[in-house]
Amino acid sequence: MADHQRIHPVDLEAGNRPTTPLVPGGSFRSDKGDPAQRANNHHQQQQQRGYVYVPGPLPPPPRRAAPPAPPLPPPKRRGRGCCCRFLCCAVITAVVLAVLAAAAAGALYLLLDPKAPRYSVDRLSVSTFQVDPSTLTARAGFDVAVTAANPNSRIAIQYEPGSSLGVWYQSYRLARGALPPFYQGHRNTTVLALAMAGEVQLGGAAVAGMRDAQRTGAVPLVFRADVPVRVELGTFKLWKVTSRVRCDLVVDRLMDVSSPIKIKASNCKFGLKL
Repeated sequence: MADHQRIHPVDLEAGNRPTTPLVPGGSFRSDKGDPAQRANNHHQQQQQRGYVYVPGPLPPPPRRAAPPAPPLPPPKRRGRGCCCRFLCCAVITAVVLAVLAAAAAGALYLLLDPKAPRYSVDRLSVSTFQVDPSTLTARAGFDVAVTAANPNSRIAIQYEPGSSLGVWYQSYRLARGALPPFYQGHRNTTVLALAMAGEVQLGGAAVAGMRDAQRTGAVPLVFRADVPVRVELGTFKLWKVTSRVRCDLVVDRLMDVSSPIKIKASNCKFGLKL
């Protein structure tokens, strides 16, 4: 086959049609070349005949590149997470225990219905009271009747040794004493007769004030008691606490012991020292 052989266009409208086929009969492939080359030759023939080439659909515009993904956060440390979980568990456990303890304390309070004991000074007599005019030293002796009442039906009180009692005028303790140990059961009232004595050096202003108060018939005194006690709930004994009693008294006289002293006013307060 010659290298300079060409395929001339044929005008089909003029009636001149080629009589010889380009591909021999019974052949599946042209001897001129592969199908791609024949398609290119056919396209050139159409351009020579004056045909207009209509291009195919344009390819879609290139897509914009997606913005870069934000950087991933650094992985959390497992140690810190374990500590946080441990702290959360500890806090939740503490809260649950506190709620349970509060509920138990509330139930116990409703069951026991605790009431504070009541104290009063019912009688105060002066056995001795002398003031040395040269040294202003006062020697006093008192007989005191104290009433202790326990209104609780399920709580008993054990009064322990080591109590401290005193009768005071202003900042001077005129006499001192002690409460004997004893057991006070449920709904029990006990009257205690106490003997108290002491010696103290008074100031000139204190002696003058005491004489003025005696002329008016109203001498202020204070009775104080610090008593260690132990509360008992059935067979259980709780820890020891200090019971504090303060009674503000007003007596008609103090420096004259020729007749019994009358208590004109009494107001007692109770407290605890843990």
